[in-house]
Order: sequence, then structure tokens, then C-alpha cells
Amino acid sequence: MQLFAVTAILTMSSCSNDFLNTSPVTEATTENFYKIPSEAFQGLVAVYDALQQGGDAWGGSLLTSEMASDNCFMGFGSLDGKTVQNEWDRFLPEPSLEINNAVWKTNYLGIARANILLEHLNQVNWGSDTALRTQYEAEAKFLRAYFHFELARTFGDIIPLDHTIKTTDNTLPRVDAATTYALIASDLKFAVDNLGNDNYSTPNNPKYGRITKWAAETYMAKVYLFYTGYYNKPDLAGVVTQAQATTYINDVINNSGHALIPDFSQLWVASAASSTTNILHTYAGEGNTEDIFAIRYANIGKGDWNLHDGNRLVVNIAPRGGGVGVYANGWGAGTVNPALVAAYEAGDTRKAASFIDFVGEGLTYDPNATAITQSQYTGYSWKKYCPVNTNSTSLVGITTANGGNFQVDNYEDIVILRFADALLLAAELNITSNPGFAQTCLDRVRDRAFGGVTTHRVVVSKTTILNERRLELALEGNRYYDLLRQGLAVAKAAIDKTDSTNDPNTGFNVTFRPETLGWFRIPQTQILLSAGAIKQNPGW
Repeated sequence: MQLFAVTAILTMSSCSNDFLNTSPVTEATTENFYKIPSEAFQGLVAVYDALQQGGDAWGGSLLTSEMASDNCFMGFGSLDGKTVQNEWDRFLPEPSLEINNAVWKTNYLGIARANILLEHLNQVNWGSDTALRTQYEAEAKFLRAYFHFELARTFGDIIPLDHTIKTTDNTLPRVDAATTYALIASDLKFAVDNLGNDNYSTPNNPKYGRITKWAAETYMAKVYLFYTGYYNKPDLAGVVTQAQATTYINDVINNSGHALIPDFSQLWVASAASSTTNILHTYAGEGNTEDIFAIRYANIGKGDWNLHDGNRLVVNIAPRGGGVGVYANGWGAGTVNPALVAAYEAGDTRKAASFIDFVGEGLTYDPNATAITQSQYTGYSWKKYCPVNTNSTSLVGITTANGGNFQVDNYEDIVILRFADALLLAAELNITSNPGFAQTCLDRVRDRAFGGVTTHRVVVSKTTILNERRLELALEGNRYYDLLRQGLAVAKAAIDKTDSTNDPNTGFNVTFRPETLGWFRIPQTQILLSAGAIKQNPGW
């Protein structure tokens, strides 16, 4: 099991004052480090830094889960290898056995860095500032929970680690889900109990970008609903009850200071750019009041592939084969299922803000052109997270215009938790105990979607909430897991698609295989390194 024999590879702040705009600049060992608070801070930044590496297309769950869900197909180029299409989009075993190795390695790297810091907090001379020690512990534990949850909802049973890696850990078997989720819940509970009421959702805040109590409470609700739904359990691994999870998420809604921004289209750069001639007047910007927790990126690597300061996801989902209008160049992954686009009612502003409609927007685009060769073209691609050009005629990406490489230096943050998600989590958790509040939470999301018009409200129920989650959070990495927690039969009914053309390269046949239990294949490298202690997931 490649959990990394990690020494303290530490990252320190670059010339930017932004918290996560970091670059590795030095190495130190745990024996001569962690003596003063500033060194503990560098260790904490190293834990955050693993989030940026997880934002790679192959290191995180956003693109993977969207392809696996009924929201998207594989896409990419018709001449590209079909490993991604077969394994993530079509649930077929692929001869390449390592496609999921990046998500395994990246998240265990984050766990390892968190454990190194946590085990050395007591050797730091904190002086009288014991509150700072507690804050660092709470942030590190939230991040450790985040990395564990990414692994658990990708692979099912995993090896939870609450300590630095020992040689004997390399041959540990996977454990039952309850053990992992008990650690996740305990870590999140510590974060909730020990982080203050601050809201860092403005870029000029010196703590902007860091974990807050509100992020921990929201994430607890998300973890609770997935675990209790998928595993059919009455509570979160015996650590958090439904009443507690409900209290946490209600605290976010009522007391966090987070709120919906008035216009949905202002949440993403490309959505704003496509609705006006001046995006500076409409884009809400990173760190707006709706963002509860985001992975932060910056265009400071300037083409250095060894750094992970830039967002490497967005180039994959941008239009393939050259810039189109305001939309910058990319590889055309995750072509959007027309059934998702058709699910939006007339007047729902989220439709135009979420998807590029090549025909509807009058874009000149030939998916079969030699320079493009788009696979599984549906007429729709991602507007959320799509990088943009400086203007619609120059076709020069903003990233490139500012000296960056369009593949690795895109700057838009990946938002993990936003207030609309919190409202829908609250609606779901309050259905029985406080249906009036649940209805209000759902109404707030739908009212914003229709520009403040209240005539599109629906009666709150689990069905209407989950449908709203699909529409509100499309292309944000939630749909696949929302399907799984409703049961494998529900997931199969939603995901399966029969295509009459059945073209092996461009067709759309998808058959979800319940025998996999919804989990992805464990990398063969990890099975071999564990000397067989790790067993492959069923169905693979």
C-alpha cells in the first residue's frame, strides 16, 4: 500500500499573501522542525497544499463522479484512449489497472501530512497562545476527515489512519466502513467544537481560504446523509445522531453569515462572461458570501508542471480544439447529457449558467473537424468551471495572456461547499422534525433559480430535494454520490442508457453494474504493495 514514507516536505508562502498560493521551497525533517508556531503553520499549509493536488482531473472526484453519473459522458477526443470511457463512464474493467491511483495517492498524501502535523503539535513552543494550537489541530482534523471521505466514497472500505505511517501499515487490510466513518465524524466534531464563529469568505481577510466551523458543520451534514443513506444506518457510525447533524446544519443556515448571492450566473467566470460584455461587473468573485469551503488556485506556476498552484481540472472540460467565443481551449471531457439540460423548467436561470449550448448560443463549432475530433458530442459542455478568453474575438485565454500555461495554471477555485448546498442539506435533514423550515430552505434555492419569482415552488419532500440537488449542483461533483445513497437500483435506473447507434467510439451505451456496489477499482499497484492484504472491490 503506497501510503508514502513521507518526511516533512513543507511548503511556505510565496510572494503572494494569499493563504494557499504556495510553492515548495525547502525540506526539513520532523526531528529538527516543529519548534515554534510559524513552523507549525508551514506544516498546516503543507496539509492544505494536498487539496490543490487533489484538484487535478485524475486526483479528485469531481470529474470522475460526473462522468460516472447520469450528468455526463466521457467526451475527450475520438482518437484518445478509451480507458476513461470504459472505466468511469461505462463501468467496464479496463486493461490499464492504474486509472484510480492518483486519487488514492493524493488523499493518502493529505492524510499523512495531517498526521505528521497532529503528532508534532505538542513539541511546538506555543507560549501562552494555546488557542492557536487548538485551531491548527481543528483545521488539520477537518482536512484529515475530508481526505478520508474522498477515499471512502470512491473505494468503499479503506484503511483509515490516525497516526503517522509505520512500516507495518503497508500490509494492513481494509476495514469496515463504520470504523472509517467513526474517525471522520470524530475529526469533524472536533473541528466544529473548536473553531470559532469567524466567516473568512472575503479575500482581504488574513484567514481567507482556511477551514471554518461553518465548513465543518456543513461537511458533517453531507457525510451524515451519505453514510446513513448508503449503508442504511440510523446515525453516523455511532458518533453523530440525526438530531446533532440537523443542529449543525441549522446553525450554518441561521448563524454563519453565508448567504445566496442574488444571481446564480455570477458564481462562475464563464457563466458571468457569457451573459455580459464585462465580466468584472457581474462575476461575484472568489470568496463570495455563498462559498463556504473551496480549494484555492492561482496563476503563479507559470508553466511549472512540478507545482500544483493552478487548477488542472478546468482544461479537461473546456471546449475541445480551440477557443469558442468567450470559452477558452480545452480537451472536451465530460460532454453533458442532453437529458440533464432538458430537466430544467422554462425560466430556470441555472440552465444557461451551467452549460455551454453550442447551437443555442450561436457558436461556430464543428466537433468532427480535424483539429477537434470531439468524442460523444452532445451539443452541450460545462460552463461551470470553464476557463475564458480575454474577449470573444481574440480567443486568447486569460491564463495564457497572464503568462501561464493553459493546462496547469488556470486560477478558478473549485468550490466544495456553498450555501445553496447547505440549504438543501438542511431541507433534507429537517423534513420530519421541522418541515416548515425544510420548505423555507428549499424555497430559497428555487426562488433564486427563477430570478426571485416565487411561483415555481414545489412541496418539500426527499424526492423534490434530491431533484433540486441535481439541478442546483450539476457539474459540482455531487450527483453520483446522491444516487448511490438512494440505493444501487436507483443509481442503475438513472445511469443506464441505451444508444441505438452503439458506435464503440462515439456511442452512448452505459450500463451501471450493481455488482461493483458503486465503488471504483482499487489500483493494482496498491494491491501488490500490500502483499495481497488489500483485496480488489467486487465486480472488478
